[in-house]
Amino acid sequence: MLEQLLLFVISLVANLLSALAGGGAGLLQLPALLFLGLPFGVALATHKVASVFLGLGATARHWRSSTLDWRFAAFILACGLPGVLLGASLILQVDERWATFALGVLTLSLGIYSWLKPELGQHAQPQNRQIAGLLIGGAVILMIGVLNGSLTSGTGLFVTLWLVRWFGLDYKAAVAYTLVLVGIFWNGAGAITLGILGDIQWSWLPALILGSLIGGYLGAHLSIVKGNKLIKRAFEIITVLVGLALIYQAWFTPHI
Repeated sequence: MLEQLLLFVISLVANLLSALAGGGAGLLQLPALLFLGLPFGVALATHKVASVFLGLGATARHWRSSTLDWRFAAFILACGLPGVLLGASLILQVDERWATFALGVLTLSLGIYSWLKPELGQHAQPQNRQIAGLLIGGAVILMIGVLNGSLTSGTGLFVTLWLVRWFGLDYKAAVAYTLVLVGIFWNGAGAITLGILGDIQWSWLPALILGSLIGGYLGAHLSIVKGNKLIKRAFEIITVLVGLALIYQAWFTPHI
């Protein structure tokens, strides 16, 4: 019972912050699962399943107030899903130390970049919607999908910033797309692939799922009510913390 309560609290906090910032649930949740004794592959698959319910919880709130362009959403989905499946099928066969370190450095740089650009994502300025812009944007989303399928911590943050920087969305809209598409569909595809190739800790899922649903809903509510300024600040804080955590994980924790 104490273990389930601990899992619920960790999941609630991690997913609330993730729904507010547009990614980063793995900052607390994945290391917690590893600390509690799960092997990396099992922890990753279990976290992926729980993260789907972050997307569902956030979508329940965004559905009533956001105006998602479903053609654009389908484009993001079509570009990212093949990468997610590829990444999920490869991660259980490779040593993740260098990839984790590189992901940490890149994630840290996202927060610094956003902090150095005060007006970034504060107002929607649609751009790069012509053929060339969509091809470049889609190729980057495909690469982010590979990272999402293989290394779970923080890749939703990459999608959020890319939608802001390349396609000109404001933070509020970018977070909505990330939570719906990455949270439900990308993480769902990754969870299925990892579940087939590896194992899932089913007994831990009820607490993780409940925390994901509630945290996702509350985080989405805060992002809608408070707007772009708070989301941008939350994004910057989460990306810096995720980046530092990944760098620490890569270099200062034992790897088997």
